Amino acid sequence: MLIKGATVIKRRRGRLSRIGPLFSAVGARYKRPRIPLQKPITAVPLVSLAELSTLVPAGGRLLGLDIGSKRVGLALSDETRTVAAADRVLERERYADDLAQLAALCRERHVGGIVVGLPVSMDGGQGPQCQRVRQFARDLLVRIDLPLAFWDERLSTAAVDRMLIREADLSRKRRRAVIDRAAAAYILQGALDAMHVQRQSVKAAGDEA
Repeated sequence: MLIKGATVIKRRRGRLSRIGPLFSAVGARYKRPRIPLQKPITAVPLVSLAELSTLVPAGGRLLGLDIGSKRVGLALSDETRTVAAADRVLERERYADDLAQLAALCRERHVGGIVVGLPVSMDGGQGPQCQRVRQFARDLLVRIDLPLAFWDERLSTAAVDRMLIREADLSRKRRRAVIDRAAAAYILQGALDAMHVQRQSVKAAGDEA
């Protein structure tokens, strides 16, 4: 090994190669400077349905989401958070674009909170699809400053499918076009009804006290 100026030169198979600057006379090993890690963005925490009811400002709408691998069904509540209405279906493309579109929609429609359907299995287990939905929700919360709660969506799609056949008499092709947003409305309406019951229970308990 040769030392030339401030650079260590090592002889390898008859050739000289530079291996880095010399830090001290004793030949301290070269270390790359550490690059400080960026502070991660803190997302709004997930909340319970009862907490969601208190966090949404007066007049704020709730957005219901039925998140699938190919499409996301959307529904919106009225300003009194009493009735849910099917809104649209978002055809999924790039993951980041899906999140950006939903965040933009929340701002445009003055959404005050979000309800996401959680595809729990019939035995109460949470499989891979549940984990994907949870991750999607967490990633969405990094982009928008809104409270978000999950709602058990078991049988929602099947119930909507039966309703479309029985009441609307729609063909399979037509059902496929509307079922995702209808399922989102079904999920959101279930959450709205549960929130109403919770508010009434709290009020009744306060009156008794």
